[in-house]
Amino acid sequence: MKLSHFNFNLPAELLAEFPAENRDEARLMVVNRKTQTIEHKLFKDILDYFEEGDVMVLNNTKVFPARLYGNKEKTGARIEVFLLRELNAEQRLWDVLVDPARKIRIGNKLYFGDDDSLVAEVIDNTTSRGRTLRFLYDGSYEEFRAKLLELGETPIPKYINRAVTPEDAERYQTIYAKEEGAVAAPTAGLHFSKHLMKRLEIKGINFAEITLHVGLGTFNPVEVEDLSKHKMDSEELRITEEACEIVNKAKTNKKKVCAVGTTTMRAMESSVSSAKTLNPYEGWTNKFIFPPYDFSVADCMITNFHTPKSTLLMMISAFCGHDLMKKAYEEAVKEKYKFYSYGDAMLIL
Repeated sequence: MKLSHFNFNLPAELLAEFPAENRDEARLMVVNRKTQTIEHKLFKDILDYFEEGDVMVLNNTKVFPARLYGNKEKTGARIEVFLLRELNAEQRLWDVLVDPARKIRIGNKLYFGDDDSLVAEVIDNTTSRGRTLRFLYDGSYEEFRAKLLELGETPIPKYINRAVTPEDAERYQTIYAKEEGAVAAPTAGLHFSKHLMKRLEIKGINFAEITLHVGLGTFNPVEVEDLSKHKMDSEELRITEEACEIVNKAKTNKKKVCAVGTTTMRAMESSVSSAKTLNPYEGWTNKFIFPPYDFSVADCMITNFHTPKSTLLMMISAFCGHDLMKKAYEEAVKEKYKFYSYGDAMLIL
């Protein structure tokens, strides 16, 4: 399959600017691969599709407030700094993106906060927009991290054309987020409310948690026609022994294993045994799933509606079958489903 197979016309008004009022009341499209049918529901109806002993696999990564605004020394120009990952805690070195990048050179200093209490020095260029910063701050490491939290903004995606609100800090985070390290939310999980999780639990559905720290690469559109030439950014991944036991037991008992989100699916497919069971893992993954692909672990998945030419859409095509995915997406546009991070959801059975 080529890149051009993943282009479609997405009307701008279908990009969700705000989440549904209640997490579990976003719309849900249910796509059945066996019967090739499509149903329209609400997210909380997901309860009807799972039985006792089925497993939902969640990505428990937690988004940190990665977007900072600073001022360049001398000129005072306002610069956006997007924290990607910590390179060295002791030296306070971070891998970041800067915007506008053309103004930021090695040796420049950036000042943050009304009192300029946090300063960063540019010590390296990594890509056209990428820089390595050394933060200078009078205080312990814990105080420094607290300062970043205080000055940082929730990194809602760029396409959301509005200012960040205090609500975003809560809504751009899953209710089960635990392990800090993502710069983008695993958005399929945003639809789960505490009440819905409780109802699933009462019905006997089990949860397994993995951690994949979502990086910005998840938003990078593919730019090569030959998909095998696309390079994914690496992201940090941890799959525990406990998660493997829950998932593998369900598979042995012929129960459903549902990947909640593309990040969870990619995580599991990064650590599979030859017997198609899930293995523990600690490290990095840059797995790119595109059709044709034979999935080993999950037999259903929950996901949002993705943008054209995205790696996420390619995974859905591989899991769903390309023609059924196209049919579902045409229907989603026709029925005005909301797309992207704060958008509606799809359950693929």
